[in-house]
Order: sequence, then C-alpha cells, then structure tokens
Amino acid sequence: MSRAIGLVVARYGEIALKGRNQPVFLRQLRRNMREALRRREVDAEVVTEGRRVHVRTADPDAALQALRRVFGLTSMSPAVRVTPDLESIRQVALEGAVRSGLGPSRSVRVQARRSFKGFPLTSPEINRAVGEYLVQETGADVDLSDGADYTVGVEIHQDHALVFADTVAGAGGLPVPLSGRVIVLMSAGLDSPVAAWMMMKRGCAVIPLHFAGSDEMTERFGGICDQLQTWSQGWRLRPVVRSHHEALTGIADRLAEQREDRWNCLFCKRAMVAEAERVAHELGAQGIVLGDSLGQVASQTLENMRVISAGTKLPIFRPLIGMDKVEIMALARTIGTYELSAQGQPLCPFLPSRPLTQASFEKFLALQPEIETDRPLYED
Repeated sequence: MSRAIGLVVARYGEIALKGRNQPVFLRQLRRNMREALRRREVDAEVVTEGRRVHVRTADPDAALQALRRVFGLTSMSPAVRVTPDLESIRQVALEGAVRSGLGPSRSVRVQARRSFKGFPLTSPEINRAVGEYLVQETGADVDLSDGADYTVGVEIHQDHALVFADTVAGAGGLPVPLSGRVIVLMSAGLDSPVAAWMMMKRGCAVIPLHFAGSDEMTERFGGICDQLQTWSQGWRLRPVVRSHHEALTGIADRLAEQREDRWNCLFCKRAMVAEAERVAHELGAQGIVLGDSLGQVASQTLENMRVISAGTKLPIFRPLIGMDKVEIMALARTIGTYELSAQGQPLCPFLPSRPLTQASFEKFLALQPEIETDRPLYED
C-alpha cells in the first residue's frame, strides 16, 4: 500500500461553472493559494488534479489555516492518497478513525465519490464495505445523517484513491481580482469594512477610500485595511486618504447660509461619492461601494439614498442593504475587523441636531445648484 503523507485536497464551487473561462479562474485561484501559503511561510506545492486542487506540504494544518482565507475555495480536507483498492482504503480509514477516538459511544458514516467508473464497487457499495469494517473494528454505531460524529470521505480515481475525515469550510466566492476594481468608501466603523469584504468575496479588487477626521481614526482605518489584506490574496490594498474637513467645509457653510443644515449628511455623502468617482477614474475602478443598510441611520432611507446616488455615473453597490446590525456584527467578527471597528467614533462636527430622514427629491433639485457649485447639475 503506497501513500503520500502531507496532502490537502481543496475544492472549488462556482468556478466549475465558468465554461471556457474556467482555466483563467483556476490559474488565479492557484496563484492566490500560493500567495496565502507564502504569507504564512508554509512550504507547499499547489497543483490541479481533475476538479480538485491538491496542496502537497509537510504541514497540512498550517496550510489549512492559510487557505481558509482564499476566496474561490469552498472546502478543504487533509487527505491520504492510497492505491485504489478496497483493502488500502479500509486500512487508512481505520487509522484515521482510531486517531480521532472513534469507539462504541460514537457514530460513523462513509461518503464515497467514484469518478473512475472502472472501480469494481459502486459508491453505495464502498460506503457499506468501509462502514461495516469501521463498525466491526471500533464498535461504533452507524449514522447516515449529518449528525454522525465522524464522517469518512473517499474519492476514487483511476490511479489512486483519497481518504479524508476532516472538512474545513473555505471562504467561497470567486478569486480576487478577476471581477474588477471597486472604490469602497470606508470609515473606521463596523459596516463599510464588511461591505468591502463582501465585494472581495465576489472577486473584486478593493481600493479603500477614507475621509480622515482625526489621526486616531486614520490609524484605526489603517489597521482595518491590514486585516482586510489577510483576505485579499491576489491584490494589494492601496488605501486612499482624503481630508474630511476640506471636503465638507464649503458645503456646510453654503447649507448654513440657506438655513438648510438638516441636509448636511446627504450633501456630505454626495461629496464623498463624487470624490470616489474621481478616484475611480484615476485608478481604473468600475464601481463605488457603500456600507449602507436600509433604514439603519438617517442617510440610509430609500429617499435619502436616491439623493446620494443622483448624478453619479458609475454604479453604486450596497452589499449590506438587506442586512441588520446583528448580522453585520457577526460578519465583522468572522472577518476580524470587529474589535477595531467597535471602539466607537467621535461625532461628526457637521452633524445637524435633526438630520433629514426622508429628503424630498424636488427640494434636492432646487438646492443642488446653490450647494454643489463645482459639480454638474443632476440630469434625469
């Protein structure tokens, strides 16, 4: 019985549906996997084997930890490669079961996948043959449901078989940066870093744009970008910082003259979006990302979002639009940005005492020429 120790089997999902473009996605996926492994200083070889990507390494555990943050991978398993015969498969499955503590008080199931149809047993027959052997040798019970304590996976190929037990969830999505570049308006708060991460998951190269109100917030923003970089294999984040005060002072003054300071938040956000569009044209980005969640704060009502978006030529993406705060916080913890984002932020000096929650679009059209003196008039 021959086997190779130190193998991780990595699986991809929707990349398999890319048709003629699949080789492009697979090449980028392998590049990103190698980058993630290098960052963790894991010596490994990454190769495609059929519809799987194999990682050959002396440290499978470290490889698994590194690969969990590679978008495009759906799951990974440390595996043993054996000769494709039933006896070898059963022996390796038993060794793994014994190491895991499988015994009379636990349950087991086997899930086989036979890509090589020349193997003498069908997948259900492999399940039964391996499962019966494990029950006989360990005294464990059979449980064919997802509630089984221990699941053995078997993959049958023409020249080898793979046996594995542990399956680690991957990040899913698509490899960065194949979906193009986007500008993300990013504060040091909870929502916008999660919005950036969700666009990264869809394969986007993220360019964070921050409007600095203080050195402390800018430093925290930098820390959040560092954390997001751990997920951005294939693209180095290049944060862009602008002065919040310089961007908003003139607008706030003109609104005060009109006695319309309730519009401060909306015209502030419009100024940020306008700057994001300028940066996008400079850096070749195709869209703008906002961390809006419908109804969460005053500027995120449907009426106000219409005003904020009006006149912007690039598409505006709001990946958090249907999520509530609890869901966003849970994702921030998963991503690793929660602790930095949850430290709180100082009140904006331009925040009115009663921010407008349901802006009249007609009133906006009347105000715009007086307030946005350096921006073209909105045209429907």
